Amino acid sequence: MDEVYWNPMVPELSVTSLAASLPFYTGLLGFTVRYQRDDPPFAYLEQQQVQLMLEQIHPAGWLTGVLEPPLGRGINLQMELTDIQPLLARLALAGVALYRPLRESWYPVGNMSSGQREFLVQDPDGYLLRFVQHLGERPAF
Repeated sequence: MDEVYWNPMVPELSVTSLAASLPFYTGLLGFTVRYQRDDPPFAYLEQQQVQLMLEQIHPAGWLTGVLEPPLGRGINLQMELTDIQPLLARLALAGVALYRPLRESWYPVGNMSSGQREFLVQDPDGYLLRFVQHLGERPAF
């Protein structure tokens, strides 16, 4: 039996409707529900080693200010998967527009460059999700 893995840091997104968000995250993005609660509506999601929590906005929630769409302004959540092509295919089949199309990017890291295939998509509440597939490292130019 595989050991249960828990990330030391897991973002929790406040969503307007868990009923609308769950099909997007599970059906289109490929996450599975590790566990779920009804009051307040909440789901702990995972895919490979990526973990994410969704909680429906409610009066007793930890809100520091008024939430206005799109939610999550000023942040994007990078999630690394071993293969992002199946995810891209599901999104295209469902007619979901990408915020930024697939591209190859190389980022300087010291005297090396780290490469990844990446694209960005927004969830139903506007959170910006960046899915990446690691390509390796090479000397910086």
